[in-house]
Amino acid sequence: MGADYLKQKHILLVDDEPALLALVTSVLEQEGYPFIRTAATAAEALSAARASAPDLAILDVMLPDGNGFDLLVKLRVFTDCPVLFLTARGEEEDRFRGFGLGADDYMVKPFSPRELLYRVAAILRRTYRDEDPFVELSGCRIDLTRAEVIRSGERIPLTAKEYELLSVLSRNSGRIVTIDALCEAVWGDNPYGYENSLMAHIRRIREKIEQDPSHPVSLVTVKGLGYKLIPAKSGQNAS
Repeated sequence: MGADYLKQKHILLVDDEPALLALVTSVLEQEGYPFIRTAATAAEALSAARASAPDLAILDVMLPDGNGFDLLVKLRVFTDCPVLFLTARGEEEDRFRGFGLGADDYMVKPFSPRELLYRVAAILRRTYRDEDPFVELSGCRIDLTRAEVIRSGERIPLTAKEYELLSVLSRNSGRIVTIDALCEAVWGDNPYGYENSLMAHIRRIREKIEQDPSHPVSLVTVKGLGYKLIPAKSGQNAS
C-alpha cells in the first residue's frame, strides 16, 4: 500500500481559531490530502464524525463549548480513529492526560508545518499499514489507489464524486450509510438539496460496478434510509 492511498484518508480538523484552521488545511492540501473537514466546536466535530467517521482527527484542547479531552472520550463511543492533539496546552499534565485517553500523538503550538506533516504521515502508516486498498464486490473490484473499477479485465475510471461516495460506503462496508451522511460527506456542511444529485451519482456508479444496474447486488438501496455497499463473499469476485 503506497503513500498515495494513505493521502486519500479523511481528516477531521477541530480548532476554534479560523486562521489556524485555514493554515493547517492549506498545509495538508498542499501535501496532497484532499479530504479535510473542519469544525470550530466540539458539537460541530461530533456531528461531522457521526455523519462520516474520519480516518484521523486533529484536535485542539481548548474549545468554546468544552475541551478536546472530553471530545476524544465522546468520539471513542463510535469511532476508533487515531487522534493527534494540536494545542497550546503544553504542560506535562495535559500531555499525560491526552496520551492516557488514547491519543496517538501530541503537538504543542506554535508548531512546524513540516513536523505536523511527518507526524500525520507516521500515524496513518502505523494505523492503516495492513489495510487492503481494494474493495472486492460481486463481479468487480474497486481500486482506491487509482480511483478505478476493475471489471472483466477492464479498468473503468471513477469521477471525483463517485470516488468520494465509494470511499465513504467502503469505510462502512456492510452497514447502512444514510442519505444525509452521504450528502454531507461529499457536498460539505450544507448538504440539503443534493438528494437528486446523489441519486444520479449512485445510478452512474451502479452502471460501473453492477452486472445488472437495474437489479443491484453490490450497492443496494435501503428504502427510506440510504445505501449499503455489500462486499463479495470469499472467492466470489469475478474481476
